[in-house]
Amino acid sequence: MFVVLLKFSANKTNASQFMDGHNAWIKSGFDDGVFLLAGSLQPKLGGGIVAHNTSLQELQSRVKLDPFVAENIVSAEILEITAAKADERLKFLLD
Repeated sequence: MFVVLLKFSANKTNASQFMDGHNAWIKSGFDDGVFLLAGSLQPKLGGGIVAHNTSLQELQSRVKLDPFVAENIVSAEILEITAAKADERLKFLLD
């Protein structure tokens, strides 16, 4: 499982120009069964995504396709979590 942190850079003022593409990229992640959750980092720091069902290499390639990343509107950091315990509702995340 992975947590992707998309933190705004100095180019965040250009975000509105690429919002449609960014939203389409997020939708694609959900449609492909890779993204489980996406939302905003508070207070207005950027966004975060929980991903699974992918490898680190595949996720890195996917993240590079985000228009916000490609246009340096956000910087991306990917954290890999090896889950050892989970609530019953999240057992599917355990390998």
